[in-house]
Amino acid sequence: MIIAELRHTTRLNRILGSSGWMELPLVCVVLSGCTVDEMLKDAALATASGADLVEVRLDRLWVREVFPEPEEPSEETRGRRNERKEPDYIPQALDSVDLNSVLDSFKQGVELPVILTCRPISQGGFFPGTEEERLNVLSEGIKSGPSWVDLEAEIAEKSRKKLMKLASGNTKVICSLHSSEKPPPSGEIIGDVEEMSEMGDVVKICYSTGGTEGSLRLFEAAWELKNSEVRNSIMGLGSGGDWTRIHAPLLGQYMVYSTMEVGWHLAYKGKINRSDLSTAWELLGYSN
Repeated sequence: MIIAELRHTTRLNRILGSSGWMELPLVCVVLSGCTVDEMLKDAALATASGADLVEVRLDRLWVREVFPEPEEPSEETRGRRNERKEPDYIPQALDSVDLNSVLDSFKQGVELPVILTCRPISQGGFFPGTEEERLNVLSEGIKSGPSWVDLEAEIAEKSRKKLMKLASGNTKVICSLHSSEKPPPSGEIIGDVEEMSEMGDVVKICYSTGGTEGSLRLFEAAWELKNSEVRNSIMGLGSGGDWTRIHAPLLGQYMVYSTMEVGWHLAYKGKINRSDLSTAWELLGYSN
């Protein structure tokens, strides 16, 4: 039923998309790199690409990327597309980052609105310290006056209230959930979105797709929420995780996360390049 309705709606989009009735989601570029300079360079590229905002992953500043040496192809693999090897992330000492200097650099060096994030290891991040230390980083980040801050749903209620109060009136809040598990049934995802709706201005949910079934569950949840008053952003990491990103205008998503990275490996991660996202929306009739 969903697929049939999707096909019908997509055909209408091709015909009516140029009329401007479909509101496009905000496009956020997640900045690459593990140093301030690398992130600032990526922010400049994101600005030139027409992105609406960027995400600064503060937790990435506490790791160092070490890329493996390229291997010489063997007789069996010569001529094939080489598998992209991921870097190792080496944790750095907590005092290796001057947070005040970092926040000032981003405030002065990034033209676009910023989402400040400091992701814990439990949700795929890199921050090496305790939860109390991480919350202090978020607190100082909010005081620097970003447009947005990402606060995970798992943050303890008392700590969340303090951060929400600090952000009130100046910084909008994204309530996020990142799971390495496969997506539950779409009804549970919808329930999570509705439960999290009181915790922020936007609800962000990301699961490890685990294959086609998981990707379809995410897509179905987003489809059912397309007319919801809850601003949401639903996506996956892994094969098919980009389906909700590519069809975000059709699904009524409020925000889409993309990257300035390029390469075939992005599709396997469920990610999408900023330029490719615009091209997809144009081809599908989602934008003028």
